[in-house]
Amino acid sequence: MSGVQTITVAAGEGDQRLDRWLKRRFPQLNQGNVEKACRKGEIRVDGGRVKASSRVQEGQEVRVPPLPEDRAPAAPRRDKVTAADAEMIRSCVIYRDDHIIALNKPPGLASQGGSGQTRHVDGLGDALRFDSDEQPRLVHRLDKDTSGIMLMARNRLTAAQLSEAFRDRETRKIYWAAVAGTPHPRMGTVRYALVKAGGGGDGGEKMRTVLPDEVDDIPGAKRAVTDYAVLDTLGSRGAWLALVPVTGRTHQLRVHMAEMGHPIVGDGKYGGSGQENQGDGWGASFGGEISKKLHLHARHLSLTHPITGARLSLTAPLPDHMERTWKMMGWDGLDVPLDPFADEEA
Repeated sequence: MSGVQTITVAAGEGDQRLDRWLKRRFPQLNQGNVEKACRKGEIRVDGGRVKASSRVQEGQEVRVPPLPEDRAPAAPRRDKVTAADAEMIRSCVIYRDDHIIALNKPPGLASQGGSGQTRHVDGLGDALRFDSDEQPRLVHRLDKDTSGIMLMARNRLTAAQLSEAFRDRETRKIYWAAVAGTPHPRMGTVRYALVKAGGGGDGGEKMRTVLPDEVDDIPGAKRAVTDYAVLDTLGSRGAWLALVPVTGRTHQLRVHMAEMGHPIVGDGKYGGSGQENQGDGWGASFGGEISKKLHLHARHLSLTHPITGARLSLTAPLPDHMERTWKMMGWDGLDVPLDPFADEEA
């Protein structure tokens, strides 16, 4: 057992979560160890109490309590990326330079581990080193069943700058979705706040909406804003939407669409058959031969490159199940503007 240590966050280690910083330095720690020590106040940063999710910065001093010398039993994990997984994740790359990798994440692949997930983008990062000594780092996430553009930083400096850009909303993200019913008006903004609801059913997190004027009275509630635009319809039975998450809350797009009465097709968590909607009670299913997978795709992302300063514009092709749905509906991406909100904002 070691004694109490005070460790200074070194140059290049700043702007990362405390739990990840600790586990890189002390592999014998697991997430439970870190969270328990934070709750008890045994781990402190610059003398103050912190959470496991708090971010440490260069030059800060971290108090570390006595730790066992031996590694704790590790949970089952994949130490080596299989050849098949390496080929799969490399085939998802739609852009790469010396600083950034952009993936078109397939549906069904988690962004990070947790809740029994042993196969995820973060764990496959070793296959995306290419000519770099560093493993790329995630700078944002997508839900497991949501497909589309994900960015990874190829070094710590780029990761810090990209994370700041996402926090400050300096990026422009446009999602495509198929929903039950047709929203009216055809373009608008949803402003319901969100709070954890519990009871995710599949063991996952679930959110519920809160009226904007009640958010200050409900602990944990956070304001959430989504812009939407109808791009095409299937009569009154369904619609193709463009969605912009002005804020970035958990399950934001899925919850906002369900609250409007237009759940996203394939959403088993927020679009069950009991969901009141404009789609004749189908919940989140078009029925027939339409796939029951989630129809939500991170289609387009634009941002200022953190190193070169150039404007980077990325577009991700639809996954197979959404491509089939679009063909069946007669919807064509060439018929709609890349950013349908541009004229509205001008």
